[in-house]
Amino acid sequence: MTMTRLELDAARAVFRSAAFVVDLGLEVVDVGPGWCESRLVLTPRHLQHTGVAHAGVVTTLGDHSCGASAYTLAPEGVAVVTADLQVRLMRGARGPVLFCRAEVIKPGRTLSFAEARIYSEHEGQRLEVARISTTLALVNPS
Repeated sequence: MTMTRLELDAARAVFRSAAFVVDLGLEVVDVGPGWCESRLVLTPRHLQHTGVAHAGVVTTLGDHSCGASAYTLAPEGVAVVTADLQVRLMRGARGPVLFCRAEVIKPGRTLSFAEARIYSEHEGQRLEVARISTTLALVNPS
């Protein structure tokens, strides 16, 4: 189930509020209760020396998307921050666009757990390039 346009705009505002995420060019595609889909159009600045997306870029896409998925279930006024992160890089991410689908595995009052799958589209094929598992802390932002 897709969230309303207002909720999608709110998720996009959260992405825009993180300067590093804005600088990288990450964008929300869709959100729903406990999930977030995002993407990144790759440019030469995102690539490492072998021509594939830098691991830090891939990780940031998955990490921020996991946070957004947990944020959809968090009480109003609560911030979501990463407490632990595990990255499994499966292959180099080649192609013009990276896609991410992040989902909450277990929501909680103080900790939530989410996973992301990151895909690249290359030569007409969508290939999974990474999986990210996060533990997210729900905190009072003050």
